[in-house]
Amino acid sequence: MQTFSYEQLHRFTYGMLVKIGCPEVDAKIGTDVLLSADLRGVDSHGVARLSGYVRLWEKGRINAKPNVHVSYETPSTAVVDGDSGLGLVVAPFAMKVAIEKAKNVGTGWVSVKNSNHYGIAGYHSMMALEHDMIGISLTNASPLVAPTFSRERLLGTNPISVAIPAKNQPPFVADMATTTAANGKLEILQRKGLDTPTGWVQDKDGSPTTSANGVKDGGALLPLGGDREHGSHKGYALGAIVDIFSAVLSGANYGPWVPPFVAFLDPLPNLVGEGIGHFFGAMRVDAFRPADEFKSHMDNWIERFRSAETTPGNEKVLIPGDPERELEAIRMKEGIPLLDPVVKDLTELGERFGVKF
Repeated sequence: MQTFSYEQLHRFTYGMLVKIGCPEVDAKIGTDVLLSADLRGVDSHGVARLSGYVRLWEKGRINAKPNVHVSYETPSTAVVDGDSGLGLVVAPFAMKVAIEKAKNVGTGWVSVKNSNHYGIAGYHSMMALEHDMIGISLTNASPLVAPTFSRERLLGTNPISVAIPAKNQPPFVADMATTTAANGKLEILQRKGLDTPTGWVQDKDGSPTTSANGVKDGGALLPLGGDREHGSHKGYALGAIVDIFSAVLSGANYGPWVPPFVAFLDPLPNLVGEGIGHFFGAMRVDAFRPADEFKSHMDNWIERFRSAETTPGNEKVLIPGDPERELEAIRMKEGIPLLDPVVKDLTELGERFGVKF
C-alpha cells in the first residue's frame, strides 16, 4: 500500500486523459469525477479504473472527442446522446441539463444513451445540491448480476444515488449499488487474495460461493439481499427499475446487451440500443415548499436520527453520506492510499503513454 496526494493523482489522471485525446475541459471534468471516488473511499471506482477506460479507448469503444448533445426534449425532460464519450464527461453534461430544466419549470429529468461507465453515482446527484435541489442519479452497467432464481447474468450492479440539501447539517447523500456488493469490491478482494462474505456471489451452477473470483469463473453477483429469504427479489426489482429508466427509456442497451466494461470482452451481437444508459433528476426544493423551511426540517430530521439510541457496541447512527464525507476530509489532508497492484498498473500505463506517475 502506498499513499499519494490528491494533486499527484489528479495531475497524472488529467495527463492520461489528455494523452488519449480528450479536450482539456473534458479531461478536467473526467479527472474530477474519477478522483471524487478515491476521496470518498469508493476505491473501486477511482483511479484503479483508469487503465480500463484507456483500454476501451484503444478498442475504439470510447470516443475521446464526443459531440455530446440533446437529441430530444420537452420543457422538463430530455434525452442526451453521449456519442460514445467517457461517461465521466457525458453524465455531468446531462445532469447540468436536468438542473437547467429544473430552474425553469421546477423539475428536470434526463435519460442518456450512447454513453460509457460514469464513475460514482454520487458525484452526479450531488451537483444539484448547490442549487438547492434534490439530485437523482442512476445508471445501468455490465451484466454481472443474476436475478433471483436465475443462473444467467442479466443485470448490472445498477446504482442509485439521491442527494438532498440541508441547512446547517451536511447533506443527505445515498449512493448504493442494487447488489449486495459492487463488482469493484470483488476486484479489491481479488487484489488482496481474500474471500467474499456469504451472500455476495453465486457460482456458475447458481450455488452460493465465497470466492472473490466467482464472477470471473462464470458465476454472478447477487441482488441486494443475497437470496429470496433475505429479500433478493427487492434488490432485483430495484436493479430492474434502474435498467429500465436508464436504457429502455433512452434507447441505450439494457439487460444482457449492456456492453461489458472490460475491453477483452466484445459487446454482444444484435445490440438493442446505443451504449450504456443513465438517468438523472433534479428537483427544485422551492417547487414544493420554501427552501429554507425545507432545509431547516432536514436539519431536524438528521439531528433526530443522529440522536437515536444505539444498539450494543455501536457508537452512533450514521446519516447516508457521513462516512464518505469524513473520509474525504482525511484523504484530502493525508493522501489517498492505493494498493500495490493498482500502483503497478498505473506506473506501467504511464510508462506506455509517456505520462509520469
